[in-house]
Amino acid sequence: MPRQSVFDMKVSKVYPLLVAKAERKGRTKEEVDEIILWLTGYDMSSMDQEITYAEFFENAPAYNPRADLIKGAVCGVRVENIEDPLMKKIRQLDKLVDELAKGKPMEKILRV
Repeated sequence: MPRQSVFDMKVSKVYPLLVAKAERKGRTKEEVDEIILWLTGYDMSSMDQEITYAEFFENAPAYNPRADLIKGAVCGVRVENIEDPLMKKIRQLDKLVDELAKGKPMEKILRV
């Protein structure tokens, strides 16, 4: 069976993985939702989760201009060095959820 590209995965498949990652470390779904709202403008409680992950980022209602402040490594790759704009956005969200799972306070995660 061929591997599915993250771009083609449905949000309904990826979102529970992000929540589970946070919850394993004692954080909450609500905190993940707050991060997603801050980064993309999406309210997860009312959005269509059957869109692809690529569509999720390409059609984000209000992608945060402060996202460029997200720096650091995800899976050994520095977020700020990723050239593909779509992959960079995906990794920015991954980095924020990683920070949440590592116990960072929300005000630091949201670059307040």
